[in-house]
Amino acid sequence: MILLSSSAVPQEPARAGAGSGQLIFNNACRTCHTTKEGDNRLGPNLHNIIGRKAGSLPNFGYSSAMKGADFVWDTGKLDSFIAKPDEVVPGNNMKPYGGLASAEDRTKLIAFLQSTSD
Repeated sequence: MILLSSSAVPQEPARAGAGSGQLIFNNACRTCHTTKEGDNRLGPNLHNIIGRKAGSLPNFGYSSAMKGADFVWDTGKLDSFIAKPDEVVPGNNMKPYGGLASAEDRTKLIAFLQSTSD
């Protein structure tokens, strides 16, 4: 009964998407990445990823493949990379991450990343 009543409560779409995007981030990305500016871990921080040139964040040791990637992250490129990183940047260091198959989950994740940027 509680589940039925909680699903009937209207939620603001942006907030619901950002919350579920954060959960996806926590489950799929947080082991290696943060969204906090300057907080690089095994992977670079993803703060302001949209609009950043691939492999260009200072003070992070990117793979030569990522350093040589000649593109700027936009939502389309990020979606493709999150889905199949090896197809977008062959030789990247995202192992063992193999991709996120769900287009809906990728959309929510990208919305979350945008919400944490300036």
